[in-house]
Amino acid sequence: MERKDIEIISRHSNWTEKGIDKVLKEEVYSDSKSWKGFLNLLFISLGVGFTVSGIVFFFAFNWADLHKFTKMGLIEGLIILTTSVVLFSKLNLNVKNIILTGTSVLVGVLIAVFGQIYQTGANAYDFFLGWTLFISLWVIISNFPPLWLVFLTLVNTTFVLYSQQVASDWSEVFVFSSLFLFNSLVLVILHLLLKFRNDIKVPSWFTSILGFAAIVFSTIGIIIGIFDNHQSSFLLLILLSIVAYGAGIIYSFRTKNGFYLSLIPFSIIIIISSLLIKISEDAAMFFIVSLFIIASVTLLIKGLLDIQKKWNNGK
Repeated sequence: MERKDIEIISRHSNWTEKGIDKVLKEEVYSDSKSWKGFLNLLFISLGVGFTVSGIVFFFAFNWADLHKFTKMGLIEGLIILTTSVVLFSKLNLNVKNIILTGTSVLVGVLIAVFGQIYQTGANAYDFFLGWTLFISLWVIISNFPPLWLVFLTLVNTTFVLYSQQVASDWSEVFVFSSLFLFNSLVLVILHLLLKFRNDIKVPSWFTSILGFAAIVFSTIGIIIGIFDNHQSSFLLLILLSIVAYGAGIIYSFRTKNGFYLSLIPFSIIIIISSLLIKISEDAAMFFIVSLFIIASVTLLIKGLLDIQKKWNNGK
């Protein structure tokens, strides 16, 4: 039972304050055990993150003083050690997944060290492509959202670098359209899984980051297309964005979630502002754009507050 359900029931029943308080403590509020579990995972995550960062800076600072076999051996030894802990220890599953996420970052360090030692001359996208492929099995098996986030970040980075270093004939709008479409499809698949599979749990922060990334790619692509009319795939990106933005707004009203309802209008405000600047770049237009941004953001915030009040009142 969620907090909204309790509020609705309390308004339409003779439920006592004592009973409501008891249910809130049992179903909604976090107790000391929950906070201890959260802090435990938080400090472990920070520890793993700082350890990986320390390893990276260690190699950067002592690069000239280390033999190439020492460099490779240290990284490979750390990867073997942490992987063995994940496989054979009796630690909590979340702790194992956090360690595995740190190990996945070490894989990238290993590839980078190898490339620097032997000067492979590979493009940057080869580095991220190899990193993505080598951790793919861990990502699928662990099914850990932070590790999935690392994986998707690597996929997006690989595609961007490939478009810059190999497929240089691709237009920028096409690149951002592809990134927008890819992240949107992943987001749609996740929402479908959440709807039809009760055994799959995806944290809201993960879907929010994906949605944010998709809208950012869409916004950047449209702005590039506005200032460069010769960019291919511009009309396709506009059509895809209209469909996706409409679906996001509908989803927000159905789920009473204001995330997309606030993010999408901000994207539209930025796009309209870019279009106005494209029309004219004199001082008067910049003044008009400033007034437009102030007025539109003010109206947007007021509208969001009104909608939130209606949702809180159960309408």
